[in-house]
Amino acid sequence: MKRLRLLVVFIIVSSCARAQRFHAGFFGGTAAYSGDLTSKIFPKNVTNGAAGVSLNYEVSDKLILRSGFIYAVVGGDDRFSDDPTLIARNLSFETALIEFSVAGEYYLFNLYDKRYSPYGFLGLGLFKFNPYTYDGKNKKTFLKPLSTEGQGLDGYPDRKPYSLVQVAIPFGGGIKFAVTDNLRVGVEAGLRKLFTEYLDDVSTNYVNREDLLAAKGQLAVDISYRGDELRIPGGGNSTLPYPAAGMQRGNPASKDAYYFVGIHLTHRLENTNSGSPRNNRKRQTGCPVNVY
Repeated sequence: MKRLRLLVVFIIVSSCARAQRFHAGFFGGTAAYSGDLTSKIFPKNVTNGAAGVSLNYEVSDKLILRSGFIYAVVGGDDRFSDDPTLIARNLSFETALIEFSVAGEYYLFNLYDKRYSPYGFLGLGLFKFNPYTYDGKNKKTFLKPLSTEGQGLDGYPDRKPYSLVQVAIPFGGGIKFAVTDNLRVGVEAGLRKLFTEYLDDVSTNYVNREDLLAAKGQLAVDISYRGDELRIPGGGNSTLPYPAAGMQRGNPASKDAYYFVGIHLTHRLENTNSGSPRNNRKRQTGCPVNVY
């Protein structure tokens, strides 16, 4: 019987210790993209909101493992460029992003001893996207099925259709404040290194207009090149022709990216007595003292 009681005590204490190592988190902020359709940081016309949740595990006082889910919308538009050649190209896109990632956070200081600490994070993630634009009639049009750069077309074997689920490497940092031992608030910036150039559906050169027309129809031709939609002084649309096959449409040498800046709020999942951060220590388990 004594051994059974000791086993019960061990299980309860272990369970409580594990429980207080978990933190639930919420992220809210802004999201933007970098690529062929914008070179500005947080361009005001195409910057959108982002929100996410996380579950964090406290490995030590300075190291936390974080699993997180983020939803955001990003986009780009040649109309807001400072480069006349890009304005003349007249391409645009938007996409919703759904990301799941796992990362390690390392803190310079122990937040149970100090009220704030700089930190950095690095991880691995998967994200889903599906770029779209609006055609001349303002109808939402998804871009991948149109093969705007010849992806999947006969005669272009080097241009494979891109996957809408891709790998990302999230990294960044911020500064976090300990409101209490359980509640923390941080300001965080994070960048995602991507391995695709088609987040915006723009990567390389124009394909032959007739090839695209025969394979995908007039809509694909209209969306692939939109310089002829530009209004010219005095009224009317531009008469610029569809570019010759091989002319540059995007830059294949540079990969797309997206990034976030926002507030990260976390709360430790345990029941503890209220008190100041200095008195309410993490070593307190909040578990029953007498289990007999």
